[in-house]
Amino acid sequence: MDKSKNISLTIITAVIGFMIAIQFQTVKEPVVRDTRDVWQLREALLKEKELQSTLIREIRSNEEKLAAYESKRKQSKEQVLRETLEELKVEAGLTEITGPGLVLTIEPIYEDIKLGTTVASLSPDLLKRMLNELNMYDAKHISVDGQRIINSTVIRDINGETKIDGHTLDSLPIDVKIVVEDMKTANKLYNRMQVSKSAEEFFIDNLRVTVSNPELNITVPAYENSIRIRNMQPVKPGEGGNT
Repeated sequence: MDKSKNISLTIITAVIGFMIAIQFQTVKEPVVRDTRDVWQLREALLKEKELQSTLIREIRSNEEKLAAYESKRKQSKEQVLRETLEELKVEAGLTEITGPGLVLTIEPIYEDIKLGTTVASLSPDLLKRMLNELNMYDAKHISVDGQRIINSTVIRDINGETKIDGHTLDSLPIDVKIVVEDMKTANKLYNRMQVSKSAEEFFIDNLRVTVSNPELNITVPAYENSIRIRNMQPVKPGEGGNT
């Protein structure tokens, strides 16, 4: 019995001693602390702030780029609309045009006047045939006596006077100005008008058509009258396709 107590006491003493040894070792080891000085900490903090500032700048830069892209996209749509409107105005004859072309001058045959021959007035039919011929020869823009010729132009005889959309062609000579695509086309037009059938028909009415040399800058004025559009109505939302 005593022997059993001694063994138990020995075990308890050994355990207590082992625990005391562990506690002593724990107290003996110093606590690990950040041994960096204040300046090192400040430098580390500064680097963190610089990194944060860099990230903020990049975020702002990307936001500005996105805003600029969105603005450019909207402006691009507006620019396309403006360009389309300008193209339509040009096609409709509502803008002054300057480009390569030539001038046809319709005038009386003065030799016949001296002989007492009566000079006929410029007939609508002769003028129409000439304009049709010019269009066949790639004329893009035409004016007659300062009046722009467009698709809806009306040329007719009213009380013995030839009128273009109400403008009276009452005196000769009359200039017909033609603007074409380029100088090559202008030269072709010049050569064709030298042997023009419509020019020969003018000669029968004691009128002469003189063809000027091709020029780089011929100006055709804009159409000044109101354009009337019939049988057209504004499209309601949801009709005529999506926009």
